[in-house]
Amino acid sequence: MPTSPLSAIRLQFAFVIFWIIWMTLHMVVIHGLGFSWQLSMLDSGVMNLLLLSGCLLVSNNLKYYLPQKDRFWYILLWSIGLSVAWMFVGRWIMIHLIKDDAYLTFLDASIIIRTAISFLMIGCMAIVSVLWYTLQEQNENEQRKADAIRLSRDAELFNLRQQLQPHFLFNSLNSINALIGSRPGEARKMIQQLADFLRGTLKKEEQQWIMLADELTHLQLYLDIEKVRFGHRLMTEILSDEESNQLRLPSLLLQPIVENAIKFGLYDTTGAITISIRARKENMELIVTVQNPYDPQTSSAATGTGFGLKSVQRRLYLLFARNDLLITVTEDQLFTTIIKIPQQYD
Repeated sequence: MPTSPLSAIRLQFAFVIFWIIWMTLHMVVIHGLGFSWQLSMLDSGVMNLLLLSGCLLVSNNLKYYLPQKDRFWYILLWSIGLSVAWMFVGRWIMIHLIKDDAYLTFLDASIIIRTAISFLMIGCMAIVSVLWYTLQEQNENEQRKADAIRLSRDAELFNLRQQLQPHFLFNSLNSINALIGSRPGEARKMIQQLADFLRGTLKKEEQQWIMLADELTHLQLYLDIEKVRFGHRLMTEILSDEESNQLRLPSLLLQPIVENAIKFGLYDTTGAITISIRARKENMELIVTVQNPYDPQTSSAATGTGFGLKSVQRRLYLLFARNDLLITVTEDQLFTTIIKIPQQYD
């Protein structure tokens, strides 16, 4: 439910000060017309307290029913009705309180101007209330829209992360199955590494952002598993200074990039390869470069990115609304993936 325009302390204070000044001016004007201070004070007190009640009534009513754009006549009718009712009630009270004929004659003569003033004040209060409640409604709608977008984005991010795990898990299980008969010791080691990796993955699913040092530690578990699969054919080189290690990036972002490098580096070759991972800070951005060799005759790396890289690019777009944060370069039989992670993240 929206809050009243007078819900804030500073607005309450300003409202009280306004009515005190208005009632004082009213009393001074009546006294200036030749009536006593006592009578002037009574006229100002009764009439303005009734007017205050009318203003609060219309404001409170608009809190529960805010007319649509094509029904603003509702506000006009409320202002006119409350003004007329205010004048009749106020006149009836003053006739019973004051028996001064001169004052009663003045009261009847000033009915039109009093009603007009009350209409203006009640109308102003109604307009202020409409603007206040409309703004609150717009803010609530924007907040709901932002929450819906955020939930949709988070759901898509979660879905992207989840799609990568089964592919890696199936490959690892197939490798363990192949090792059980010929190399049971390595199979047990791989099972333990896989358990550690999946345990870390579950923990990181709850974190949107982590330090590069933590991401590299988790990535090393993945690489250790892959080294058991491919043996001496897979070598890695990770270079990151202390400053870069303290920077943050979306959790589980590097694994699909490295997996892509292993896929295009190892699957189409028979020799040993080196996967190079380098990180540096540049212009308030974390720059991570992943490089792997490839054979342009047999590899498809030069013609496009796989699902892994597309998922990373999509994640970066959802987080930063930018499409230039992932770049791939092919040169001299090297495939290079460069990602940029701005540090002005939410």
